[in-house]
Amino acid sequence: MTRVREYFLVVFFCVVMSSWAWATPSTTYWTPCTIDIQAAGVTHLGVDNYFGFGSNDPNRTDEFAVDVGPEWGAQLSPKLAAEFGLDILSSPYTTPFFLNAKIGYRENTISKNAPAVQLGIFNVGTKRGTTNNQQDIVHLIVGKSLSGGKTRLCASYYIGNAASLRSSTGEVRNTGYMVAMDYQLVPGKWVLAADYASGNNVIGGGGIGVYYYFTKDISLLAGPVWFNDKVLNGSAKATVQLDINF
Repeated sequence: MTRVREYFLVVFFCVVMSSWAWATPSTTYWTPCTIDIQAAGVTHLGVDNYFGFGSNDPNRTDEFAVDVGPEWGAQLSPKLAAEFGLDILSSPYTTPFFLNAKIGYRENTISKNAPAVQLGIFNVGTKRGTTNNQQDIVHLIVGKSLSGGKTRLCASYYIGNAASLRSSTGEVRNTGYMVAMDYQLVPGKWVLAADYASGNNVIGGGGIGVYYYFTKDISLLAGPVWFNDKVLNGSAKATVQLDINF
C-alpha cells in the first residue's frame, strides 16, 4: 500500500503542477539542478543578488532584481519528499511573484545505493498572460554522491513554455539540459559549487563559486555567472547569495 500511495502522490503532484500558472527552488549555483530537497518542518529563506562587472557597454544589463524567496519542505511518505516556494523580485520588475515545486526521492531511498530521482517545476509566474512570467519550466533530475561523500554530481533535462523560452533573435529554445557539481573543500565550512544550463534563452548560462557556512543553517555564496545569450541577460554578473534555515 505504501508504494501505491507514493505513485498516487507523484501523479497528483504532476497534475497540480500542470495547472499552475521565475522562481528559485533549491539550487546548486545558478540552476535548480541539485538533488537537495528542503527538509520537512524547515523554512528556508534565500536572498540572491546579481550585479554587473567588467564591461563598459552603457546598454548592458548591469544587474538583476533582488530575489527574496522562502522555501518549505514536506515529507509526503517515508520515502517521498517535496518542496515548494515563492519568490519575490524587487523593483523595477513588473511581474514580481513566482512559484516553484519539486517532488522526488533522495539518494539511497528507492533502494540501497540508488541515485536521487526528482521532478521539479520553476519560473511559474502568478501574472499569467505575460511571456516573461510564464516560463513554466519542468525538469527531471538524477544525481549521486561519489565514493567518499565529498563530491556530488547531477544532471537534468528541462522543457519550458515555447512562447517564453526564446533566443534574443526569436528562435524557440525551450528545451535543454543542466549539469552541476559540488565538492566539500572543508566539510561543514567551505563548499565549491558549479553548474551550467544549455540553451540560448533566459536561463542558459552557468557559474562557479564558493559557499561559506557560518553555521549549518546560515551560508553565503559568492562568485561569477556568465550567460549563453548576452543580449537577453547582459554581460557576466557577480552573485552574492545569503541562505538561512529556520
